[in-house]
Amino acid sequence: MSVTQATPSPEIAGATRRQLPAALRTSSGKIGIGVLVAVGLIAVFAPYLSPYGPHEKVGAQFESPSLAHPLGLDDGGIDMLTLMFWGARVSLLVGFIAAGVAIVIGTTVGLIAGYAGGRTDMVLSRLTDYFLVIPDIPLIIVVAAIWGRSLINIIVIIGIVYWPWTARLVRSQVKSLRERVYVRRAKAIGVSNGSIVFRHLLPQVGPLIAANTVIMVAFAIFAETAIAFLGLGDPSLISWGRLIENAFQASAVSVNAWWAIGPPGLAVAVVIVACTMVGRSIEDALNPRLASSHVAVKTFRTKR
Repeated sequence: MSVTQATPSPEIAGATRRQLPAALRTSSGKIGIGVLVAVGLIAVFAPYLSPYGPHEKVGAQFESPSLAHPLGLDDGGIDMLTLMFWGARVSLLVGFIAAGVAIVIGTTVGLIAGYAGGRTDMVLSRLTDYFLVIPDIPLIIVVAAIWGRSLINIIVIIGIVYWPWTARLVRSQVKSLRERVYVRRAKAIGVSNGSIVFRHLLPQVGPLIAANTVIMVAFAIFAETAIAFLGLGDPSLISWGRLIENAFQASAVSVNAWWAIGPPGLAVAVVIVACTMVGRSIEDALNPRLASSHVAVKTFRTKR
């Protein structure tokens, strides 16, 4: 028996690789990618796009929107448009890095549990279940209050809290893939477990991990916003959640200063929806059963 017989067929591997870019060519995928790229460019070039400095007082407290200040001023007299540009940097940074931490931990646990099976699978599955049943936001609040309010701590906390979702997804897929013929043949000819995992199993679950990563970014951005709103974020950094928290503490609602709360809240919602659209598009492409189901996710309408 040759080594080439132990590898998955080119048709299967090629189809899996083609599904990912095909998903991004859908209307929802294009819109989601466009929004994320636009927000990313704003975050990267915030120092050059901002009309004022992020700590520069340019007017009175809660000054209403005008031509000079399209989004008005906050409680400190700082231009809200400038703060929105700078806040995108921290919110996206936390979202992507924290999602990366969650994906790495979840993928590692899922691969080990799904491939090893037996007691290893049982122990890791019970650990995953324990994390899943704990309410995420209260846990994040408690751990953030104990560890401190630094940016690194927030990223690690969010990554640790959200890894079980990825672990369950990867584990279920790996348990199915390990029974495939090419995996059994690889074991029969003496291929090492590490080689099987990284050369045969991981590439097959890669597109699913990519879809889960995009959705995990949305979870991480929402979690960072919640942490900052509750006053547990880094006080020295500007984020969308911190802008909402500052406006709330300064009673912006009481003085009808909607521009101090509305733009950052809307920005968080738009980014979360964009991530969800991209993730759902990838999921629709990877799961052909969704195309023939009664509810079509990618069209958001009921099929006949």
